[in-house]
Amino acid sequence: MVTRKRLRSVLNALGLYVLAALLIGYFGVNAFSGNRGLKAQQDIDRQITSLSAQLDRLKLEQAQWERRVALLQADKLDPDMLDESARKLLGYVDPDDLTLMLAWHPLAPPDAPRP
Repeated sequence: MVTRKRLRSVLNALGLYVLAALLIGYFGVNAFSGNRGLKAQQDIDRQITSLSAQLDRLKLEQAQWERRVALLQADKLDPDMLDESARKLLGYVDPDDLTLMLAWHPLAPPDAPRP
């Protein structure tokens, strides 16, 4: 009888240790790979980085478009810009004109070298 009680107390203690280890392991795994774990935080940080880069590119493109639109406003109308737009729209080029076609890249910074 004494052996059974001692065996039961050892098994109870061992069972509690195993249960505690499983519980700690469960929370440890979820802390790493759960919905709000370390891995999810790294994914969110990567998304923030890529979206910030995209936002910077879009702000640059918006500034370029605002600059072009400002040239076409009635109070600040640039005659060269108007002439260029009219010729492009009508497809008209004077035989004495020298035409130079440049590729326009909307995402290139304004001080970047153009081809």
